[in-house]
Amino acid sequence: MQNFAVNSKWIKKLNRMNVLNILKRQGSVSRQELAVITGLTGPAITGIVKELLAMGFVKETGLGRSQGGRKPMQLEINPEAGYVFGVEVTRHEVSMGMANLTDDPVLLQRRAVDMSAPRPGIDNFIKMITSAARMVERKGQLLALGVAFPGLLDAATGTVKRSVNLGPDWNGYPIQTALEERLGIKVFVENNSNAAALAERWFGDCADCRDLVYVNWGEGVSAGVLTDERILQGHRGFAGEIGHIVIQEGGALCNCGNRGCLETLCGIPALERRVASELPFIPADDPVRKLAAAGRVSIEDFIDCAAAEGSYCADLMRQVARYVGYAVADVVNILNPEVVFLGGRMARAAALCRDVIEETVRSHAFPEVAAATELRISSLDGRAGFAGACALALRETMESAESDLLKRAGRMD
Repeated sequence: MQNFAVNSKWIKKLNRMNVLNILKRQGSVSRQELAVITGLTGPAITGIVKELLAMGFVKETGLGRSQGGRKPMQLEINPEAGYVFGVEVTRHEVSMGMANLTDDPVLLQRRAVDMSAPRPGIDNFIKMITSAARMVERKGQLLALGVAFPGLLDAATGTVKRSVNLGPDWNGYPIQTALEERLGIKVFVENNSNAAALAERWFGDCADCRDLVYVNWGEGVSAGVLTDERILQGHRGFAGEIGHIVIQEGGALCNCGNRGCLETLCGIPALERRVASELPFIPADDPVRKLAAAGRVSIEDFIDCAAAEGSYCADLMRQVARYVGYAVADVVNILNPEVVFLGGRMARAAALCRDVIEETVRSHAFPEVAAATELRISSLDGRAGFAGACALALRETMESAESDLLKRAGRMD
């Protein structure tokens, strides 16, 4: 009898969550339409809707069109019922955004923070969140926090196994537990590339796409993979590290300990080092040489200079674009995605040499597979990380059967 009661509560909760998600996807829906979509009885839907209205998650928006009888009352999800925060962590910067239950994320702040060590990094990180949370408390309920983090994560425990871009102090750090204990809210942590792939699916140009790859090209190079709308985690949650495909046997030493990895040729630090070392040999009238005379050349300066056809930076970009194309061709052959997105801080550079990447993929991937895969430049710009973290928090809060969203609303088991 006790098991039956537990199962009944679980099924009831699942039905409520299902109704919420239908309203989120469909927009305005009547009780009658909910009964048809869910297969539940009219009285069951009436009871669920009554509870969700009382909790503030659903609102009535007026009468809809008659289908032959009385006009039905339309229902919508209440976007102000709750919010999530999404945070992207990089070595030198933290970006934080916020999303309600229906709208796209908006950037709250982007701050220079040294994240090379956990303790001071997390302290600054938490100051940002608590400051923003005080503002949100006047508007609605903070439901969860999503974190897009660079490195290998144990997906089951939210523990950092290794982050070559942040440094060895993070190895073994239980970031999810540490944040939940200090913030008192549910925290979900995901690799930044996986989070960006979710962002493309939830907020980008891929609403109908179930199989996609997001190539995150920035400090390093990695891939987030969605297969049938699910993040491809691999055995321990470490899938997608394409930046460590060996491109140049015996090449430069990589942070991972290997030599000649894609990151040693195409990552932002590698490009900055190469420009600095070759600067004396670049013609004096070249755009990047002129900029260098006024000070250090940033990666943004480099990309601006790469737009000048025939310049040193343009030639170098086309060279490294071919290396990226080799890696994308491998991804296409192995995973057969519908779309491959090129994003990250180097997305603008990828757009300049998209033709090189596409030609390389076509010539190195299996023809039928390459022909079935579309290559796109991410439209999310610098929003993919924190937007993906918001998507992660929303997905886990609203779609997971284990979510305690309704319980935390404080009015029912």
